Amino acid sequence: MNEIKCPQCGTVFKVDESGFADIVRQVRDAEFARAVEERAQLMEAEREQAVALALAQARNQAQADLSARERRIAELEAAAKTAAAQRDAQVAELQGRLAALDRSLDAEKKLAAAQAQDAAKDELRAIERQRDELRMTCEQAKAENERLRAQHQAELAEKLKAKDELIADREREIERIRDMKAKLSVKMLGESLEQHCEVAFNQLRATAFRHAQFNKDNDASGGTKGDYIYRELNEEGVEVVSIMFEMKNEADESVHRKRNEDHFKKLDKDRRDKGCEYAVLVSLLEPESELYNQGIVDVSYAYDKMYVIRPQFFIPMITLLRNAALGALEYKSQVALMRRQNIDVTNFEESLEDFKDKFGRNYRLASDRFAKAIEEIDKTIEHLQKTKENLLGSERNLRLANDKAEALTVKRLVRGNPTMQAKFEELREAGTAPVVPEGDGEGED
Repeated sequence: MNEIKCPQCGTVFKVDESGFADIVRQVRDAEFARAVEERAQLMEAEREQAVALALAQARNQAQADLSARERRIAELEAAAKTAAAQRDAQVAELQGRLAALDRSLDAEKKLAAAQAQDAAKDELRAIERQRDELRMTCEQAKAENERLRAQHQAELAEKLKAKDELIADREREIERIRDMKAKLSVKMLGESLEQHCEVAFNQLRATAFRHAQFNKDNDASGGTKGDYIYRELNEEGVEVVSIMFEMKNEADESVHRKRNEDHFKKLDKDRRDKGCEYAVLVSLLEPESELYNQGIVDVSYAYDKMYVIRPQFFIPMITLLRNAALGALEYKSQVALMRRQNIDVTNFEESLEDFKDKFGRNYRLASDRFAKAIEEIDKTIEHLQKTKENLLGSERNLRLANDKAEALTVKRLVRGNPTMQAKFEELREAGTAPVVPEGDGEGED
């Protein structure tokens, strides 16, 4: 649709492309007819003026000749016949000159009319050629505009699809990380925490723990008993390491929630009663605690050789204590040999203490790495949340870009194009340029 502003009343009305072309054709035909009519009238006036001037000259000349003749008749009455003949000859000559003048004027009039008609035809052909060029340019611009719009819409649809997929992936990743952080990747498979730990151990018993025992503590002779005892002996029957395990879980609907430290005292007593070297509490209690979610927590500041872990650290904890014990086993064998040989064990005890210090340092490094891993998980969640917010915020910019593509016009396409601007200016001066509403995208980016 095109908007046309009335030059008389200032009213702006819209016409479709066919109506606009009809108005342009009417204006062009009227202008052409008026130009031809004016040119013809001007030539007619010039012809009439030339005829009048020639007639006036002829009349003046005839009057002068007539006066001379009359004078000659008056003076030469005797030569009347000769003068009459001369007069007749002069009249005939004047008539011939008038006839020649009339023929010349008619020829000039026809030539002028033909020239005016040819000039009008040339001008019409030039205007039609410019019109065709402008129409072709407009069609090309329109086709380019449609192509750009289709391309933009396709790119926009692709970006929106990619954005939705990315948001969905980020949401799934956030949910997975949150679930991992909350539950720490424990796959219970409908079983209790004790069964889960037993299944995890039995999966590796034949390969990694061939000389180890992991059984329920059924001895309640001391008044209490733990859940499981891990003992491992070497090929000579010497104990490598022993661990008392306590597994604690709590239903989500539980009203009276307990803390991990509520179980420390009983676990320490069970460890001592059953002669175990270490005590480990495998717990799902206090799921929001940053302390217990960071990995392996050493609580030996309260109870000797006691640790609190989440279920996914069950096997790593056994491996860690077992490897440390295997490293110390050689020292234990040397102690036994040295004692049997009455050898001073002072240096050995110092080495053992050094080993304990190194083991403690290695444990602290491992614990710090677990803490850093949890911290990186938190940072990842925060980063994914920000990414999701940024993607959601980009929807507005994509919508604005689509609106700008919809508002793309021919006037904006030719902006900054001197050739197209010159064409429009020539058509505007000729009065055949299409009407472009004022303020149509001017100044917009």
